[in-house]
Amino acid sequence: MSSETKVQGNSTRYTPAQPLFKLLWRVYKYLKPYGWYTFGTYLSLVFVMVLNIAIPQFIRLIIDTDISGQQPRMLLWSVLALVGLAVIKGALNYFQGVWSEKASQNVAYDIRNAIQKKLTLLSFSFHDQSETGELLSRAIQDVERLRFLTGRATIRILEGVLLLVMTAVVLLTMNLHLGLLSLAAIPLLVYWALHFGTRLRPLSLQVQKQLATLTTTVEQNLRGSRVVKAYAQEQAEVDRFEQENTRWYNLSTRSAQMQAVNGPLLILIANISVAAILWYGGRLVIGGQLTLGELIAFTTYMGQLIEPVRRLGMIIPAVAIAGSSAERIFDILDTVADVKDEPGAKPIGNLTGKVAFEHVSFGYRERQVLQDVDFVVQPGQRVALLGATGSGKSSIVSLIPRFYDPTAGRILIDDVDIRGVTLHSLRSQIGVVLQETTLFAASIRENIAFGCAAASEEQIEAAARAAQAHDFIMESPQGYDTHVGERGVTLSGGQKQRLAIARALLLNPRVLILDDATASVDSETEYLIQTAFETLMEGRTTFVIAHRLSTVRKADLILVLDDGRIAAQGTHQTLMATSALYREIYTQQLQNPEEAV
Repeated sequence: MSSETKVQGNSTRYTPAQPLFKLLWRVYKYLKPYGWYTFGTYLSLVFVMVLNIAIPQFIRLIIDTDISGQQPRMLLWSVLALVGLAVIKGALNYFQGVWSEKASQNVAYDIRNAIQKKLTLLSFSFHDQSETGELLSRAIQDVERLRFLTGRATIRILEGVLLLVMTAVVLLTMNLHLGLLSLAAIPLLVYWALHFGTRLRPLSLQVQKQLATLTTTVEQNLRGSRVVKAYAQEQAEVDRFEQENTRWYNLSTRSAQMQAVNGPLLILIANISVAAILWYGGRLVIGGQLTLGELIAFTTYMGQLIEPVRRLGMIIPAVAIAGSSAERIFDILDTVADVKDEPGAKPIGNLTGKVAFEHVSFGYRERQVLQDVDFVVQPGQRVALLGATGSGKSSIVSLIPRFYDPTAGRILIDDVDIRGVTLHSLRSQIGVVLQETTLFAASIRENIAFGCAAASEEQIEAAARAAQAHDFIMESPQGYDTHVGERGVTLSGGQKQRLAIARALLLNPRVLILDDATASVDSETEYLIQTAFETLMEGRTTFVIAHRLSTVRKADLILVLDDGRIAAQGTHQTLMATSALYREIYTQQLQNPEEAV
């Protein structure tokens, strides 16, 4: 199978260069676990088709035998039998609908789970390049289209095809010339339906992509509503949304116009065919070459064909749209994560906390970020990272829990290359507290216990007390059951950071990564956060992106970064004596009157 490879960050994404039928075949494989539902659906479909063929013949017999033969008693029984056949057909249609819906809903369930699992497991590099609204569109709207495809759409297509074939055989058997006339329009109907689907597919893909863009715009506006208001950009955002909405409207209108032409055209062709049958068949009845019952059977068959053919005209474009949806979904599912458990990876065991970088280089988006970084940290030591914005501080701490992998060199924890251990065993022993705290729309208790779901109430409260968070939690309306709102917007920055510290304390990590920035909080909150930090760092190997002089002075090892390289490393006293760059940072960025001695 050939495929076009796209590189997004460090993730490799495979865009299937496949025909439509291969994409759809892959979708249908999701029906395999639900074979009994599928089997029941299509078996009932076959019986319904048999009844669709049998009922017009039964009507012919009633007209030519019971009515023409003036047999009222037989007519009554025949009509009752016809009603019985209709009841059986209705029951079969009911089970067909229930079973097909169960199968297709299960397919949607499995695909959504697969997407969620994939998005959860994919590396940071994938999410760095992806837009939330785009991914939401694929996980919801595109999956719904595949549900429709594996359910009603396929049934309607098979119904139309089977009915066409079976009806053609019966019509040609009843009267060859009238049958040929009846079927003359069928090739034109099928050709037009397929041709229309081919034209609609690329347009439908544009509609879906633009809808994803629209979703992304809404999501970003909601997420950044405070910034929009703070900078008085409400009208600019309204205008930007209107522009994207107009594009989606124009594309959707073009699609609707195409479909508006398609349906009536198919019905017109079918009705012209019925008119031709009535004209030619009527002449045959008048000439005694055809019975009235046979003519009515012919028109009944054609009447039965109009609706399935009309549906085909609507379903085939939907199949084309589903093909576009399948392509977008499999683009996610086929993405290969650049950071994953290597073959033969083993749990790392309980860490002591020794960390070593051996000639590590790293880059992404074709930009080199770190070059030949080399250092060793002993268990329990505190490491302060200093440097200008973009010097590589965040990249170093992101490599330790394998959020990314280095492009050269290796990282060892307890003398073990972290690429040879399982991600879960590694990350479950590394705590991360960053300046931008992420909280979930859940209770305070659930946010603290996020990394340790089995924690007891006493453990959660002990972690909150150690993080200097217990008092403000108890002052909240429902205490630990207080809902914090999406991304924790109902809490202050200092409160969110203390909850993040409590979450890390509950995890009891051996290696800790901190961003100790407290510039946006008042002095009292800063004191509480620093007290919590001291509790958190006790006895753990700690990497701190330092913003405070006191943090740097207490560090066992200071790494001074400059343009992706370690320009100097050592203690505060050593660097003050040996590194001009450190002295410059110390003087201009760290020292302040309250901390200077």
